[in-house]
Amino acid sequence: MKVARFHAPGDIRLEEVPEPVARPGEVKIRVRNCSTCGTDVKIYRFGHHHIRPPRVMGHEIAGEIVEAGEGVTGWSPGDRVQVIAAIPCGECEECRRGHLTVCPNQESMGYHYDGGFAQYMVVPAKVLAVDGLNRIPDGVGFAEASLAEPLACVLNGQELARVGQGDDVVVVGSGPIGCLHVRLARSRGAARVFLADLNAERLTMAADLVRPDAAICSGETDLVDEVLKLTGGRGADVVITAAASGAAQQQALQMAARQGRISFFGGLPKDDPIIACDSNLVHYRELTIVGANGSSPAHNARALRLIAEGAVPVADLITHRLGLDEVMDAVDVVARGAAIKVTIEP
Repeated sequence: MKVARFHAPGDIRLEEVPEPVARPGEVKIRVRNCSTCGTDVKIYRFGHHHIRPPRVMGHEIAGEIVEAGEGVTGWSPGDRVQVIAAIPCGECEECRRGHLTVCPNQESMGYHYDGGFAQYMVVPAKVLAVDGLNRIPDGVGFAEASLAEPLACVLNGQELARVGQGDDVVVVGSGPIGCLHVRLARSRGAARVFLADLNAERLTMAADLVRPDAAICSGETDLVDEVLKLTGGRGADVVITAAASGAAQQQALQMAARQGRISFFGGLPKDDPIIACDSNLVHYRELTIVGANGSSPAHNARALRLIAEGAVPVADLITHRLGLDEVMDAVDVVARGAAIKVTIEP
């Protein structure tokens, strides 16, 4: 079968390898869609400390079961499934307390295990043990189902930031994650959602799809001033920084309303993770700052339901569908910000 494997920074190779076999507790799937994200670009450029090459990349996975290993019950060949990316251990103190997204023993598809840039792949027994294999609802295509994983991460972030009825929400970053944040915020009852980005071209492309109440190009105008104008000087109830930007995190403090919630959704570069925080703004305005780290198996299941119910449409966010032999084109398109969502169809 064909796979796309990471060997070293700048070195992803299309290769022929033997088809895997499902061992006890595992299932083998025919990958139908594996969508790409900015993390794939980072891996290509810099590698990752959890990846021991060679490793098949890809972690936004949907496909069809072709083989169930010994001892697997409830799953059969032909079942359409979506696979979680982040795998909690299910046994540590954090997992027992229900904090699966911050499991210290977490592993990941495409990092610790071969991922979905392949014609076939094996779903590890650890995934099944934590209910991380989800049945794709009728009426949901494989490509849409592959977007359940990033939507699950967005859902975790908005639950932590308590996005809800009547909120004014600012989303900074108009990539696929930012687009999903806009749509999920609307489905959760937000009154207005504003989308911001430094890149005017990407912002226009995203705004044409998700139709925020205002699109703010922060490369051309002062983002904080614009948000204050739009909210009558009050500020936003929720600010979500869906970009790897320390400047955006600092601005979030300045444009949050009293008792506002700020989600540091996008992580910062490891070599530059420190920002200036005006703690008096946090203190006197009673601001809440929350992080957001991936998603749990339950978030993935809920994300699939949101897609199936039409609460969060995702099909139109897929702007590029490419074959496995075009995986480097996919990485390039994502790196240039020339797409919303790119999916690989092996």
